[in-house]
Amino acid sequence: MAKVSRANGQGISLLILLALLLTSYGAVVAATDDIAPEASSGIRAEVNSARFEHAIAVTANPYASDAANDILKRGGSAIDAAITAQLVLGLVEPQSSGIGGGAFLLHYNASQQQLAYFDGRETAPTGVGDDLFLNGDGQPMGFYEAVVGGRSVGVPGVVAMLEKAHQHGGKLPWKTLFEPAIRLSRDGFIVSERMHQMVAKTPKIEARKAIRDYLFIDDNPVAVGYRLKNPAYADTLTLIAQQGSKGFYQGAVAAAIVAAVQTDENAGSLAINDLKNYHSKQRRPLCGQYREFDVCGAAPPSSGASTVIAILGVLEQVLAQDYQPSSLSFTHLFAESSRLAFADRNRYVGDPDFVEVPLQIIAPKYLQQRAQLLRHNKTMPADVAVAGRFDGLANITAASPELSSTTHLVIVDSDGNSVSMTSSIENAFGSRLMVAGFILNNQLTDFSFSRDADDRRVANRVEANKRPRSSMSPMIVMKNNRPYLLIGSPGGARIIDFVAKTTAYVLDQKLGLAEAIASPQIIHMGRRLELEQSAVFEHLKPQLEQMGHRVDVKLINSGIHAVLIGDSGELTGAADPRREGRVSGY
Repeated sequence: MAKVSRANGQGISLLILLALLLTSYGAVVAATDDIAPEASSGIRAEVNSARFEHAIAVTANPYASDAANDILKRGGSAIDAAITAQLVLGLVEPQSSGIGGGAFLLHYNASQQQLAYFDGRETAPTGVGDDLFLNGDGQPMGFYEAVVGGRSVGVPGVVAMLEKAHQHGGKLPWKTLFEPAIRLSRDGFIVSERMHQMVAKTPKIEARKAIRDYLFIDDNPVAVGYRLKNPAYADTLTLIAQQGSKGFYQGAVAAAIVAAVQTDENAGSLAINDLKNYHSKQRRPLCGQYREFDVCGAAPPSSGASTVIAILGVLEQVLAQDYQPSSLSFTHLFAESSRLAFADRNRYVGDPDFVEVPLQIIAPKYLQQRAQLLRHNKTMPADVAVAGRFDGLANITAASPELSSTTHLVIVDSDGNSVSMTSSIENAFGSRLMVAGFILNNQLTDFSFSRDADDRRVANRVEANKRPRSSMSPMIVMKNNRPYLLIGSPGGARIIDFVAKTTAYVLDQKLGLAEAIASPQIIHMGRRLELEQSAVFEHLKPQLEQMGHRVDVKLINSGIHAVLIGDSGELTGAADPRREGRVSGY
């Protein structure tokens, strides 16, 4: 556990925002959505938002939210409810997360007023080398060449992390938390529109027999409304419920995972000892000051907290609090702040057990210096929007794919304990390997495909037993040393901007959660300015281009889930209308 520590206009109405977005999305979203592989599936006409007095759960699927709420009503803690929700999500939202993947979890203990951070990120097998994703000519593989099959599978971390979190803050018995997912697996759940579309749209979804047999009926994707059962998943969960994490990392399930990876036509090196030796880690949360708030999140190997804090820290220096959301000024300055933050992230952030990560990148003095690079009426030249320099670190900037199949949940229990957790299998339906009722991740493709050059290091290069850099950004914003805003999103590297923009709107503009989440997204990861399709951004595009931005107005598929805790303890939750989440509580 760690105490929270600090590192050294007018809103557009929700109805107008939704109208603008619906105008662009239309009734049916094209299958060519270029931020697939977890494609857009449309936008709901209404944001799912609700307020509760005692406890609240916001997850990406109604089954999971309702199961979490049932646990809360039975006296379960926020961690108990998060475990149940994750196990259900692995069944009803298999494209996004599951026990075959990894996660980061932030937990606030209300009685001790302390914040803890649990790292359940996957690790690279002992047998990998830095040529893992290079072809015979020494050049990086194509993405799907690397993703599909055993080569991309890292040691899953979710089960170990949930067990460690339960030991830290669980109240109900471990096996009790598995009952809803086991029951749903045996009885079946109703396939949603979103899951159907993910099966229909995801590239290479039929590449391996087990997943094809599960998700297709007579060569057609499982239909909306079909009752889908997964008895193999129920058997696996029953084993873990009885034996704890050993039921996953040792024995029959572990052997099945290894066999699937090693015998695949695109085989990986994951071995029994890799699973047996996996450990979730408890690390110190990373916190930075933004105005009167402490913004806290997952420290490296996640790049989420450091990059969100850096964006907000630069914005604080250059932007007055009376800006207009989605205005020309905010859009430009947010984009430029993000360019700088991503430059530092791409060069320096990796697994801290393997590389030195200079946390000066979120220090107030450094962010003040970075803010001086911004201009209010023009973009920064390319040779200005680069990573800062730190003594003794000669890193190379190197990209990694970091695609968008992920989920996020936020939960507050009746005692005020809080969880913000992001979980992922990386690409939609991960590696396409399905084992014992669940899908294995392809998180090794979150490493850079590049090698070191001369004496300069790639911070996120492939190394045995290393955790790939992540963009998952589960955040808890503290006010007066208590949680005020819990927030996070799926979306690959774009998660960072989703969370930073929405956080700024809530903290500065006091927009309601639903309005802030529904507002059009702004993304700049250093290459182009991506704006979510909407009338407001179609209007701003020419002006932004005159300022020097290269602008793409496009479909952007966030999945922000958040809870705002009022001064008197009232709990307001909201789920992103771009997905199928639900707010439940009592």
